[in-house]
Amino acid sequence: MSSVWAQTATAELTELRAERRDAGLYLTAQLKLELGPVVEDALVKGLAVHFVAEAEVLRDRWYWYDRKVGAATRYYRLAFQPLTRRWRLNVSNEPISGAGLAGSISQNFETLSEALDVIRRQSGWKVADITDLDVDARQYMTYRFKLDISQLPRPFQIAAGNQSEWSLSVARQMRLTADMVR
Repeated sequence: MSSVWAQTATAELTELRAERRDAGLYLTAQLKLELGPVVEDALVKGLAVHFVAEAEVLRDRWYWYDRKVGAATRYYRLAFQPLTRRWRLNVSNEPISGAGLAGSISQNFETLSEALDVIRRQSGWKVADITDLDVDARQYMTYRFKLDISQLPRPFQIAAGNQSEWSLSVARQMRLTADMVR
């Protein structure tokens, strides 16, 4: 039995950074992401698994809800191709449906670990224009990553709702400093 099968499912954010480049605020995130045996088994049997990563930049407002200044979302679809024995990863800025992969970038990998490495390292996301940020205002960025069970076939959604291995998610907030937005 391989060590991968003995592991439990985990999603942990090890790095979250925002930096100004080219008149924009860019995000870099590093995840520790391990799929559990139930999710890996479903992948090997031909079920595609979807992940969603979201980032928002918000400005504090005392009198109303915080104002959204910028946002970026990435959708990942991971599937095993049994005929070629390869892993396919689709990445898109729009939701990926089973029929519509036209707006996504597709890559093939020899191993599951190689495919997951792409999901684990997220960099170069433009989350806001510098012109939308205010140097004098208090602003923060929220980051969320999850395994999206709403994209699974309905019978799997029901079964996955009761299993902790299908509930991979992580979220974090970070305050933006003045030097990040100047």
